This record gives sequence, structure tokens and C-alpha cells, in this order.
Amino acid sequence: MSHDLAKIRKTLKAHKADVLAARESSAGERAPQELDQTRVGRLSRMDALQAQAMSEALDQRRGVELRRIDAALERIDGGEYGFCMTCGDPIELKRLELDPATAQCAGCAA
Repeated sequence: MSHDLAKIRKTLKAHKADVLAARESSAGERAPQELDQTRVGRLSRMDALQAQAMSEALDQRRGVELRRIDAALERIDGGEYGFCMTCGDPIELKRLELDPATAQCAGCAA
């Protein structure tokens, strides 16, 4: 199986930079909400808390994506990139093109 590892590494690092930038730009949305009920109505406060919870969930997904990217970069460095971490078979090229951080072939992922 032939992969352009330099191109894949560049793609993964660019994606990592994008995820980190998005995480940084949304940091204020995850800040604790003020409890002063005199300044904000109850419904507005509920909306703010819901928005905060959604932002925290998105941040957790971004964390998972960062770990996937780092793991893929480690597989490249270790010479294991492109092989399923479950069965050891080569991962389909189309699958890697769609998601360069994938660690499983389609059969094992299903």
C-alpha cells in the first residue's frame, strides 16, 4: 500500500491546527455562568446554561478529534499508518482519504 505520508502528515497537522483554533475561539462560551438573577431573567439564564452545555460537549468532541489526530501522527512515525488497529489489514485508500485519522478498516469499524 502506497501512501504519500508527507501529504497526510501535513493534512493532519492542518486539521489539528483548525481544531485547536476552534477550541480556543470558543473558550469563553464554556466559562461559568453568573448566578445573578437580578441581571438576567430565568429563561435567558436557562438559554445561557444550555449554550454553555452545548459548547462543553463540542469541546469534548474536539478533544476526541485531537487524540485521533495525534494517534494517526504516531502511527505514521511508527510505520503503522494505513493498517487497521483491530485486524491488521490495510485500511481502504478511499476511507483514509475521507478521514486520514481513521484507525480501523470499514469491516472492523462496522
